[in-house]
Amino acid sequence: MTRQTPIGSGFGAASTAMEVVAGIDLFGKLAVVTGGASGLGLETTRALVHAGAEVIVPARNPERARAALLGLASTTVELMDLADPQSVAAFAGRVVSAGRPVSILVNSAGIMATPETRDADGHEAQFATNHLGHFRLTLGLWPALVAAKGARVVSVSSRGHQIAGVDFEDIDFRVRPHDKWLAYGQSKTANALLAMALDRRGRGHGIRAFSLHPGQILTDLARHLSAEEIASFDALDEAGRPVVDPARGMKTVEQGAATSVWCATSPQLNGMGEVYCEDCDVAVVNEPSTGRKGVSSWACDPESAESLWQVSAARTGLDTV
Repeated sequence: MTRQTPIGSGFGAASTAMEVVAGIDLFGKLAVVTGGASGLGLETTRALVHAGAEVIVPARNPERARAALLGLASTTVELMDLADPQSVAAFAGRVVSAGRPVSILVNSAGIMATPETRDADGHEAQFATNHLGHFRLTLGLWPALVAAKGARVVSVSSRGHQIAGVDFEDIDFRVRPHDKWLAYGQSKTANALLAMALDRRGRGHGIRAFSLHPGQILTDLARHLSAEEIASFDALDEAGRPVVDPARGMKTVEQGAATSVWCATSPQLNGMGEVYCEDCDVAVVNEPSTGRKGVSSWACDPESAESLWQVSAARTGLDTV
């Protein structure tokens, strides 16, 4: 039986993050949420705090993040730039040195469909930020995750992974022309494959990993898209308001954060890991079509997950112990 088999969670596409954490007690637990001060990440932070967790939000602009989190108790903002390896290492080092276990890590931050740019090492920016930045962060926090003796790492992927798998021959678009959507799809496939490889390395330490599609929600993630591109997604009604139709994947922010929170907290997933989820349940494998429910085979392939891990370890100099 494939790992990608729905479990009948009782939740669905219209469920909200607050509904998912109803009755869940996270008192005394520490969470880290990247992108936790805007969009889906902010709603994820709210839900985790509501359930009793303390949440650290690493942010490239701490002042703006603190303003967004103003009035939300049990949150701390720390400086971190996912695209800067030294910044990621410094943040993770501060968390580990503080000596508190990290029970939940939600890798929610990301960029989408950006013009061709590269990081300081010359790697394509979407892969470098969405994947390598979170790879560095997860391994930097590894001692704190192990110390939790039951941590979960949640990678926010996207149905955009259906656009493309990881091109291991040309990840950085050195040979093929750069395509912002292929680059985005590749990075979202990488998010899903990371959860697979991470779960296999972490389960012996009590660390389980999940990836997910949150839904289609207009957030700041779409800041690089033109008005014409946004219109092509039929994401706005005639009055220019976001369309909400959970059955078609068009969700509110509260609904979009639900699957992240479910993966991070639900006792229904105890003893599980390595799966891609959507609509607060384990997704089915669906071949091959962009924009449909389900996960593409290239995003849940064990061999590809191991290849990605080896490439990532080589590029960052990091690995589990």
